[in-house]
Amino acid sequence: MDFLSRCIEDSRAFVVAGQESRTDENRSFEFAQFKDRPVSSNQAAAFFSHTGRLAPVACLLVFALVGLGVGSAWAEPSAGADRAAYLIQPGDVLGVSVWREDGLQQEVLVRPDGGISFPLVGEVRAAGQSVPQVAEEISKKLAKFIPDPVVNVTLLQLQGNQVYVIGKVNRPGNFTVTRQLDVLQALSMAGGMSAFADDKNILVLRRGANGQQSAHRFNYRQVEQGEALEQNIHLEPGDVVVVP
Repeated sequence: MDFLSRCIEDSRAFVVAGQESRTDENRSFEFAQFKDRPVSSNQAAAFFSHTGRLAPVACLLVFALVGLGVGSAWAEPSAGADRAAYLIQPGDVLGVSVWREDGLQQEVLVRPDGGISFPLVGEVRAAGQSVPQVAEEISKKLAKFIPDPVVNVTLLQLQGNQVYVIGKVNRPGNFTVTRQLDVLQALSMAGGMSAFADDKNILVLRRGANGQQSAHRFNYRQVEQGEALEQNIHLEPGDVVVVP
């Protein structure tokens, strides 16, 4: 028997017990219409309300949630639940601490080569890893010295997560990114394009993990008109937007 059915059965018993102490015969027939047959949550709630009796609080909450469709909302993951975790970049600042080990608490800067140093652990590769992955790696190395270490890693500064906008824009420079950013948003952060910009031939330069650089074209005129929107790509750390 599932939980909702048990609630209904318990509520029936509760109402029967209450009716034994009531003298109002005009209400006694009402329970009979629910006896020995399935009862929906709406019918049960209506019955409790009409008879003036209060069902157990937990059951009423279940009826309310079922009626509002909350169960289906709980079952569905949020739209952003599968968003990729942030990957640490050179220049980011991490806070690393070990529970109950006061001497093992430090702020560490991710070096240009992507590594960090931590007492007892030595070198750990941080760039390109998520925060939980770095915590797990440090914990594995600390286990040689501390039984079952509990390591906490936090991202204190996103100095490595930067994009660059150069060329004929009003405020060229580098911009620290704290959320996903596309080309249009980057141009907006740079104050927009100047009057003489060639907005049909904007380039996004990106350097891959192998060191090779690629170029992605961006035609502002097309995107402005709702065309070829696939050009408005999400930028990655280190991307350079060039406005000729």
